[in-house]
Amino acid sequence: MREIQGLKPEHFLWKVEDRIATIRLNRPERKNPLTFESYAELRDTFRALPEAADVEVVVLASNGGNFCSGGDVHDIIGPLVDMDMKGLLAFTRMTGDLVKAMIHCGKPVVAAVDGICVGAGAILAMASDLRLATPQAKCAFLFTRVGLAGCDMGACAMLPRIIGQGRAAELLYTGRVMTGEEGHAWGFWNALHEWEDLEDEAMKLAHALAEGPTFAHGITKTQLNQEWSMGLDQAIEAEAQAQAICMKTRDFERAYRAFAAKEKPVFEGD
Repeated sequence: MREIQGLKPEHFLWKVEDRIATIRLNRPERKNPLTFESYAELRDTFRALPEAADVEVVVLASNGGNFCSGGDVHDIIGPLVDMDMKGLLAFTRMTGDLVKAMIHCGKPVVAAVDGICVGAGAILAMASDLRLATPQAKCAFLFTRVGLAGCDMGACAMLPRIIGQGRAAELLYTGRVMTGEEGHAWGFWNALHEWEDLEDEAMKLAHALAEGPTFAHGITKTQLNQEWSMGLDQAIEAEAQAQAICMKTRDFERAYRAFAAKEKPVFEGD
């Protein structure tokens, strides 16, 4: 396990190979629930990623046939019942900070989802840039099933932008499972793959991203998120400025020279 910015995660598996970091929650016997500690370590890891020069893409992978079963009933939900408002708000802000860290990490995040993907696990998939799943994946934003609102960790802002307001409202009000086929048809899953092919396809996608113009990928991620709150004129101007910056990169020059030589460009991220 390679450290990142002095961090050595203890509550999830972490591997870096070929500039791709793979993260797996590591409690497969419980379908990989999140704990206070794993929430915080994931947040801190994504916060550190902008300075990780050896990581260009992150893959959030399943473990033991499941992605994530959400907050651990005994380790999180039980203690929350006895917590005062100050403690509860500190917790909900911390979980939201994980989503913010994923959004602002500057690297594409690919979720490879098999099996159970519910509660905060569904949020981790939602907050990823690209999402692959198996047909058997069971994704549910089941917060109302435990007496909470559907507006958790940015779900009411992000999910409608992915699958539409009406579909998001149904899932967030009912907490029902979105099947793999539904999620694919609605645009939540970018593609479905059988379980034996899922990780290979996720890594193939991650390698393609890592071998691309990674500086420009970071700009794309930034604009995808910043333009949510922009009018069209603002967005067009922001993209004009962003693209002008990319035109000063050496990767842009490499692409031109490779095209002129009828060769495939080799990008280096500068």
